[in-house]
Amino acid sequence: MGLHSIYISALNLKEGLILKMRIASLSLLTVCCLMLAVAPAMADTLYSNGAFNGTADAWTINFGFAVSDSFTVPGGASIEDLHFVYWDASTSDLLTTVDMAIGSSSFGGSIQTLTGVTNTSLGTNQYGYNLYQADYSFANIPWSGAGFVSLSNACSTSGCSISNPIYWDENSGTSSAYQDTLGSIPSEAFTLTGSTTTTPGTTPEPSSIMLFGSGILGLAGVLRRKLTR
Repeated sequence: MGLHSIYISALNLKEGLILKMRIASLSLLTVCCLMLAVAPAMADTLYSNGAFNGTADAWTINFGFAVSDSFTVPGGASIEDLHFVYWDASTSDLLTTVDMAIGSSSFGGSIQTLTGVTNTSLGTNQYGYNLYQADYSFANIPWSGAGFVSLSNACSTSGCSISNPIYWDENSGTSSAYQDTLGSIPSEAFTLTGSTTTTPGTTPEPSSIMLFGSGILGLAGVLRRKLTR
């Protein structure tokens, strides 16, 4: 075999390797795009009343007392999680359940008892109270625009008695807030998370996804045929 033939063979081998790498890259890109297209939506922050304070004041949400704070979420929202900060005199008798209502007015809406709490310690304040963040998930509540979230009948490890008060942290955020016996009060630390309806046109339809994937795979096929010639 002459030098020219060896050179041509080496060149063809190089081109073949490059084409194979391109085919592999296109196939990987297709798989990644299709996986992203069907990936479940992560929980978004629908409304936050700001960071907790932990040093100013807090309001009782058991002993028969209730507190209601306003919020505004995007249109077509689905509220799925509640996060709030509370004060507790104990380090072991922690929050377990709480009654929550979401309605169009303060203390309005149907009450549901939230369970399965995750309590995260945030330290101790100057009054000797332990600060905790409570995280609850629940069946989605469709909501658009303004509303109120109300908390009451908080129970702790020892039960739903009056032996251990649970206090909702006051952070004086942008929400309007009310206590059921005193009326207007500074608002409390809480966040609502969930999901929102996707704006039409921002997410490809299944047919568009399939066309995109077919186009990429078709291009890979063309390159493969070229490689075998």
